[in-house]
Amino acid sequence: MSNEHALEQGKAIPSLVPARMDRLPWTRFHWMIVVGLGVSWILDGLEIQLVSLVGNVLKEPQTLHLTTSQVGLMASIYLAGEVVGALLFGRLTDRLGRRSLFIVTLLVYLIASGAAGLSWGLASLLVFRFIAGMGIGGEYAAINSAIDELIPSRYRGRVDIGVNGTYWGGALIGSVVALVLLDKSIVPIEWGWRLCFLIGPVMGLFIIYLRRHIPESPRWLMTHGRVAEAERTVDDIEATVRRQGGELREVRDDEAIELVDYPPVTYREIARVMLRDYRSRSFLGFSMMVTQAFLYNAIFFTYALVLKAYFGLSDSSVALYFFPFAIGNLAGPLLLGHLFDTIGRRKMILGTYALSAVVLFVTALLFNAGALNAASLTGLWCVVFFFASAGASSAYLTVSEIFPIELRGQAISFFFAISQLTGGVIAPFLFASLIGSGDHPARGPLTVGYIVGAAVMLIGGLIAWFFGVDAEGKSLENIAKPLSSTGSTRFQGPTPRLPSTERRSPEP
Repeated sequence: MSNEHALEQGKAIPSLVPARMDRLPWTRFHWMIVVGLGVSWILDGLEIQLVSLVGNVLKEPQTLHLTTSQVGLMASIYLAGEVVGALLFGRLTDRLGRRSLFIVTLLVYLIASGAAGLSWGLASLLVFRFIAGMGIGGEYAAINSAIDELIPSRYRGRVDIGVNGTYWGGALIGSVVALVLLDKSIVPIEWGWRLCFLIGPVMGLFIIYLRRHIPESPRWLMTHGRVAEAERTVDDIEATVRRQGGELREVRDDEAIELVDYPPVTYREIARVMLRDYRSRSFLGFSMMVTQAFLYNAIFFTYALVLKAYFGLSDSSVALYFFPFAIGNLAGPLLLGHLFDTIGRRKMILGTYALSAVVLFVTALLFNAGALNAASLTGLWCVVFFFASAGASSAYLTVSEIFPIELRGQAISFFFAISQLTGGVIAPFLFASLIGSGDHPARGPLTVGYIVGAAVMLIGGLIAWFFGVDAEGKSLENIAKPLSSTGSTRFQGPTPRLPSTERRSPEP
């Protein structure tokens, strides 16, 4: 009897897919996954940075002659597209598979972003930016799911955190590209902004080819009734790893997970799992995502205003201060990521959140005392975000590994949408309103804002310490048991109650 037929008959069958994937050594195959899938964050950073710099150019009569409010609307539309795309494609990646969606979402982005460079007016530009945002938002859900399910458990933390941190690499690329394409002495003004929108699609064309060679997640296949196909996929991956010099240990029969056929997850079941069975984990994910988004958007979207208002810097000078700011953000995840796999998730999350809070609190006091200039303030921001960037990336890692595989993409999309809406809408408006006006603007209100931001991050770190999950080095199936599993799972951290409707043995 075939594995597929066994599932169709409702019989539980064992699968060694998770154990086989987690015991793989690191080879070029895994680098292909990192490069092919990780480019999403680079593209997002590139997009947001380029558009922020293109905004002033689009107000010129030789371009689209937009108003300041219309430029702001363009950024908001992109953000709205990300939220809609995350929710839509997050649902689809759980239903149709990781591979199908990470090809589709990249194509949506490539076509829409390229089309934005051909815009003939505000309306067409807004439509294309919304669709491009949908593509990138969908990428977050599909890619985080695929990376977590394809990367061996002992490397999962550093890879996920490092990949999420490359957003700032994209932002740096965008800044460098803009220095050339938006320089009127090099490229005519009517062409420069259009070429900016084509940089991301050109990069993405190379990635489309690479993604064609990335297989579907065997874990997704396994939990969607396609067990034999999952085994064949792992066979192919193992053959590739052996050709690349990797040595594989034998897996034991007691490492198997037992599966039964499970119907598509409904919205009602998602609500039950996240709000009842995994209530503490949902609170953890919500807290981590909102607190890091609040801090990030509060400072990042107002740093130029602060440097201009309090230190009198020109627009061109402010642009130069972005580079060390972005480098600090990029360095944190890359240098600290492996510690989330060795020291552990909870300790590192608390450490990164708390250290960023402490440095920001000191920064606030020095800023209020007038003891900082533009360079020293930027230097302290670099230190703050060296830790905060690793912490923020760990928030994405956390929400992608603490829920069952059948709704992983949707869980990521829900928390991504929440963080974008709370951090992207509330924080920039609040902090911009705290910045004083006149020749000698008051520092007190903004100082209070920085202290609030520090307190918010500290609270986020403490919540992660008390509600966090010790997921380092553990199989995804041991962190959150699949809904299609019949066996017991030894959870690390707060143990969710099992749904009373499931045909499973009780927790040990």
